[in-house]
Amino acid sequence: MVSTGAHRRSAAPPAAVRELAGARPVCLAWENEDALTFEVGDDPDRCFVKWAPAGSTLDLAAEAARMTWAAACTPVPQVLGQGSNGEGSWLMTSALPGQSAVSQRWLANPRTAVTAIGEGLRALHDALPVAGCPFSWLAEDRVAAAERAAAAGRLDLSDWDPAHLELGVAGMLAQARDIPPTDELVVCHGDACAPNTLITGDGRCSGHVDLGDLGVADRWADLAVATWSTEWNYGPGWERRLLDAYGIRPDAGRARYYRLLWELG
Repeated sequence: MVSTGAHRRSAAPPAAVRELAGARPVCLAWENEDALTFEVGDDPDRCFVKWAPAGSTLDLAAEAARMTWAAACTPVPQVLGQGSNGEGSWLMTSALPGQSAVSQRWLANPRTAVTAIGEGLRALHDALPVAGCPFSWLAEDRVAAAERAAAAGRLDLSDWDPAHLELGVAGMLAQARDIPPTDELVVCHGDACAPNTLITGDGRCSGHVDLGDLGVADRWADLAVATWSTEWNYGPGWERRLLDAYGIRPDAGRARYYRLLWELG
């Protein structure tokens, strides 16, 4: 992960992160529901440590495996180490050039940012070999996982889109079972939201981060979320620019389906 370039928040890093950092400075770079990512050190030895506390749903060992596999073909951070203890798990990675597409610089220039996201996603899809990929993000597997989560009462509805909330869990699962025909299988990023694209000063994509769900799937599994994310981060009206930059025509049906599946987890 990369610092957004915004004001850096303070947070006490866990003991494992402090040990990895040694005497180098540590600051919080990113925060989400399941993990904290810390920026460690300064150039040229700057790196990042993602920390998932015990009980988190994140599997950082699985993310490390995906990142290591993808690194041979596309720009992603190099895995510098991964481990766990009784308090949680951690993943240490190298820094890539550029800033997140949701840094203040790129929030102020959405046209360039959205173009870079679309071009970068196409480059990733073109570069990663489907035939050699050992990881799946296929809709069939995701639907089965959602059904297990629903049966165990583990689906989180707190941030669902209002249209999906109206369907309820049963209605969402019923629609998720109706998987559209595959457009094109690629190795998907798995979380193609805007923050996970890095952009250099020339406005070009320099790589991707957060690869914990990378795997083979219809390319619309990524495109649906990437275009949706433009609305969350830049406001309405940017979806078509992303699709044009990727080089594909809109597909409302597949976008609608894969957004629904995204909400199911």
